[in-house]
This record gives sequence, structure tokens and C-alpha cells, in this order.
Amino acid sequence: TAPSRDALLDSLRQYFDQGGFQADLARRVACRTESDTGAPGPALEAYLRGEISPGLQALGFTCEVLPNPDPRGGPMLVARRVEDPALPTLLTYGHGDVVSGQEGRWRAGLDPWTLKVEGERWYGRGTADNKGQHSINLAALAQVLAVRQAAGQGRRAPGSGFAQVSVLPSPDLGAFDSGEGGMVGRGADGILRIGKEGLPFAAA
Repeated sequence: TAPSRDALLDSLRQYFDQGGFQADLARRVACRTESDTGAPGPALEAYLRGEISPGLQALGFTCEVLPNPDPRGGPMLVARRVEDPALPTLLTYGHGDVVSGQEGRWRAGLDPWTLKVEGERWYGRGTADNKGQHSINLAALAQVLAVRQAAGQGRRAPGSGFAQVSVLPSPDLGAFDSGEGGMVGRGADGILRIGKEGLPFAAA
């Protein structure tokens, strides 16, 4: 049988309450992946290779960093995890770049590259757009897989209905059945478009 919803929610609650999400996001906020100060620098590729890829590989994804055909953009990470080709493919995505940190323009006690929590407010460049968002997606995926493994379901149990996960940034990387966020589409030219910036993650 599929892992229970209660077990998954309990696992997610522990991850958040024990500081796991805060630690992951703080590490990512500390990466200075600015992209509106000119051509994206090496920090963005380092973020994809050194921060995001290892976590995905630990979940069973294969990862590849591809150059961006648009010289104004940074590289793209493609990650794919397939349990059964017969299952539907789900695409999710995010972007690792952020706008200028604007050091010195934050109020006293705040720094763009240091995550700071004050009550219910979290400060740091990228906490909302987009490092916080893709950190939530990746954390949720990790918890689902961990709960399944704990329940003895390292692979999908017959009838459990889990989608597969993969990441697809170009037309030759495959098709997908459902996309997250409504900004995903494939045009008449066959090119997969995921919005202005891309750090796609998908499941199939």
C-alpha cells in the first residue's frame, strides 16, 4: 500500500520544525547567484553543480548541466528520475538566479546573502523568488521518497499511483504529461518553454 498521508505530513513537519528547511534555504541564499548585473557569473553554475545536483542525485536523479543557447542566460540543470516509463511524466521547475543583492541598502541587521528569521518573516535574497519555492518542491519530493522507503517501498508499489520525476529543458529530452505552475508549454516549433528563467525539474 502507499505510504499514509499522515506519515508524510509528520515527516514534513519534523523536517521543518527541526530546522532542516531553514538550513537548506540558508545554504542556498548564501550563493550569490545574481543575474541582473550583466551576464550570469560562475556562481550560478556552481549553484547548480555544487548545491542542487548533489541533493537530486541522492534522490536517484540523473543530472546534467547544459549551456544556455541564449548568451544572456546562465546554464540549465536537467534532472530526471524514472521509476516506470508507463507512468505519467510530471515537470516542475525553478530558477537559481536572483536579482542584485544590493548590499548596504538593507536595513540594519539584514544582509542579502544571510538568511535571517524574525518571527514569521524570513529575509534573504531569493527566499521567495525562487530559491524558497524550488527548495519547497525539492524538500517535498525528498520527504515523499523517504517515507516510501521507510514503508518498504523503495520502488513504486503496484497501484500506488505515484508519478515519475524528471527535468526537461529542451525538446529532445522527452515529453511530459503535466506541468507545475501554468508557465510550461511547448510551441508549434516543438521547443519547450518554461518562462524566462529555467532550472527545470521533472518526474516521469
